Amino acid sequence: MTEISMGPVARAKRMLRFHFPSGPQREYIKAVRDSGLFDPVYYRGAYPGINPAFMRDPIRHFVLYGEERGFRPNPDFSPRAYIRYNPDVAEIGMAAFYHYVVAGRHEDRITKELPETNSLPQIDTPILRFDPDRPKARFAVVAHVYYPDLWPEFAETFARLPIDFDLYVTLTYRGEESDALAAEIREQFPHAKVVPISNRGRDILPFLLLVNAGALEGYEAVCKLHTKKSPHREDGDHWRQHLIGGILPEEGLPALLDTFLSDPEAAFWVADGQHFNSTEWWGSNFEVTRYLMRRIEMEIGPDVLSFPAGSIYWMKPLMVGLLKSLDLREESFEEEEAQVDGTLAHALERAMGFLAMAAGHEVRQTTQLEEQKLKPKPLPRPAFTSAFYLPQFHPTPENDSWWGKGFTEWRGTVSAQSLFAGHIQPLLPSDLGFYDLRVTEVMGQQAELARNAGIDAFCVYHYWFDGRRILEQPLDRLLERPEIDFPFYLCWANESWRRNWDGLSGEVLLDQTYATGFEQKLVHDSLPYMQDPRYSRPDGKRPRFVIYRPEDMPDPAGSVKRMRAAWKKAGIGEVELGAVCFHVDGENPVAEDVFDFWIEMPPHGIVTVDDFLFGGPEGSKLGREVHGGFQGLIYDYNRVIENSSSEKYVSNLPKNTICGAMPSWDNTARRGLKSHMAYGANPARFGVWLRKLARDRLPQSYRQELFLNAWNEWAEKAVLEPSAKYGSLYLDVLRATIKSDTD
Repeated sequence: MTEISMGPVARAKRMLRFHFPSGPQREYIKAVRDSGLFDPVYYRGAYPGINPAFMRDPIRHFVLYGEERGFRPNPDFSPRAYIRYNPDVAEIGMAAFYHYVVAGRHEDRITKELPETNSLPQIDTPILRFDPDRPKARFAVVAHVYYPDLWPEFAETFARLPIDFDLYVTLTYRGEESDALAAEIREQFPHAKVVPISNRGRDILPFLLLVNAGALEGYEAVCKLHTKKSPHREDGDHWRQHLIGGILPEEGLPALLDTFLSDPEAAFWVADGQHFNSTEWWGSNFEVTRYLMRRIEMEIGPDVLSFPAGSIYWMKPLMVGLLKSLDLREESFEEEEAQVDGTLAHALERAMGFLAMAAGHEVRQTTQLEEQKLKPKPLPRPAFTSAFYLPQFHPTPENDSWWGKGFTEWRGTVSAQSLFAGHIQPLLPSDLGFYDLRVTEVMGQQAELARNAGIDAFCVYHYWFDGRRILEQPLDRLLERPEIDFPFYLCWANESWRRNWDGLSGEVLLDQTYATGFEQKLVHDSLPYMQDPRYSRPDGKRPRFVIYRPEDMPDPAGSVKRMRAAWKKAGIGEVELGAVCFHVDGENPVAEDVFDFWIEMPPHGIVTVDDFLFGGPEGSKLGREVHGGFQGLIYDYNRVIENSSSEKYVSNLPKNTICGAMPSWDNTARRGLKSHMAYGANPARFGVWLRKLARDRLPQSYRQELFLNAWNEWAEKAVLEPSAKYGSLYLDVLRATIKSDTD
C-alpha cells in the first residue's frame, strides 16, 4: 500500500505534523514505545509503500496516519477488529491500540478478526499412504485452501515458480464446491496430490496429516502456504501477497533458496516482519506449548519466545521430522469454534520456533537472506567414524536360562514405562523392525543405513570368557556371508556378567577369570575376524582391536604386550590397540601409552552432581512428579553436551582420545525404577552436540576420529538406527554434520 498522492502544500503540512505532533499524540507515541508491543520489522515489511522519511520512525507514522487507515502495529492486532469487538472503546473515543496498550492487554480483549464459523459438511479423514521410494522433486509446496475463491491467485503463483517442486493441496471440504475445485486443481496440475478434509485444526492439522503420512520426507525444503484472508483489513489482499510473495518472489527465488539451504543456522524462512521475537506473543499459549515440547524432551520457560508467524514459510527437513515426532493426531485438535487463542493450533505455531531453537537454528526473513553474502565456513569432519554395536537380539541358551525362554533385549525394550510427564519410553524400532540378528541380511541393512549417514565401521562387542563365547552367532554367520558388506572391528567386552545388568555388582552369571595364557587364546579366537576383508583398518594398515575395561586385567601392560606379540606371530602384524576411557578405577591402573588410543564413551565420566535433575544432592529439579517408587538418577542431557567441551573435563582425558557423543541414554528398559537416564535428548540436540564437538574437539581428537555410543543399544535408548518416534532423524542429523557432499 502506498502513500496517498497530494499536492506540495498538503505534503508540507503532513511532514510538519509528523515532526511536531500534538501533546496527546506524543503521549500515545511514548506509551506505544514503552510497551514493546509495536513490531517495526513487521510494519516496514507489511507496508513497504510508505514514504521512507516516515519509516525512520514507524511508531510515529502508525500513531499519526497508519492506525486510521487500518494498518496493524503487529500481526496480531487489528485496530478495526478491536473497535468492532470492543464497542466501549469507540464510545469513549480512544484510539484502539492506545486503549489496548494501557488497558486492553490486561483484560484479554479480542484483538483481531474472528475466523468464520460457517457450518461446513464433514468428511472422513483420509488415510494417506506414500511410497518413500517414489520419484521426488527437490522441493515440496503445500497449500491449504480454506477460501476457494483464492485458488486462482495461488494457481498463478505456482505456475510461474522457477523451481523443481511437487505440489500438495489440502481443501477444507465444502461439498460439491470442493469436489469441483479438486477436479480443477488436478487438471491444472496433473501430478498434484489433492486431499479434501473437514474444517478442523485450521491450516495446521491438514499439514500434519501429510507430515505424519511421510509425504514430505526426502525433500530439500518444504514450503507451507494457506489462503490467508483478512476481510476486516483494507489491505487484506496486499497483506496475503506480502506473506506469500516474500517467500515465493517473482524474481530471485532459486538464489534465495540456495542461500537458505546453505545457511546451517536457518530452520525457517519467512517474509519480512514475520519473525516474532518477543514474549508479548505468548497470549494464553504457554502451557500448551510446553506440553508440546515435552513430547521431544525439551523444557521451555515463558521468558523466551521466537517463532515464524503466520504459518506461511519454508522449512528444512529437520523441522519436518521434529514436527512428525510430536505425534499429533486429529483427535489432539479442538473442534473449530472460532477460538482466537489457546488452542493446539495456536500453540503449535509458537512451538515451531522452539523446534528451531532445539537444533540451535533460527528463523530467517527475506531481507536477511538477500543481504547474506558470505557462505559459512564448513565445520571439520571426522576422518573416521565408529559406532558401538550390540550383537544381541537373538535367543541364546544362556539367556533362556537366566531370563526366560526366548529372551532378547527386545523384551525389556517394549516393556519400558514412562516415569514422568515428558519421559519418552518405550522407544521402539521402525524401519528394521524387531529384528533377529541370526538373519544376517539385517546386518547388511544396518550397514547400508550407517554408511549413508557417514559411519565407517561398527565396533562390535566381543563377549569372550576364557575361551567361552556368547552372542557370537551374528558375527560368525557374517563370516559365512562374504557378499554382505558390514565393516566392523572387535571390542572385547571383558566385564563379568552380573544379574543386575550394570556390570558393577550383583550375582555373577559369567565371570572373567583372566587365567594364565588367556591373551594367546583371545588372540587366537580373534583371527578369523581379523582375516576377514571386512575387518576395519582405520589407518589403512593395522587392524583395530579395543578392550572395554583394561584396568580389570591383573597385568594390563603385560597382557597388552603379550597380545601384540601373539598377533604378530599369527601373521596379523601390528594391531592398532585401543581402550575405552571408562572413568571407573579398576584394581590395576593403566598408563596412557599402553594403548595406541582411548575412546571417550558418554555418559561415562562426563556427568557431574551439578547435572542431576533428580536423585542428586538438591533433590528433584524437574518441576513435576516422578513415579513414586523411582530410586534412580535423572540428569540433564544438555549439561552433558556442555561438559563434553569443558576445559576441566577435556584436560583429564588421555591425549590420544577419540572424542565421542551419544544420541541418548536411558536404561529404564533394564533397570526400571532404578534406572539412570539423560533427560532432554532428541535428534536436534544430538546435532548441537555433534557440531560442538566438530568446532571444539574434533581437530585434536585421535586421528580426527569420532566415536558414537551407540548404534543399537535399545535397552539403554542409545540408538542411532530408525525408531518409531524419530524415524531416521538421528541418522539425517549425523549425515548432515559429518558426511561431506562428495562422499
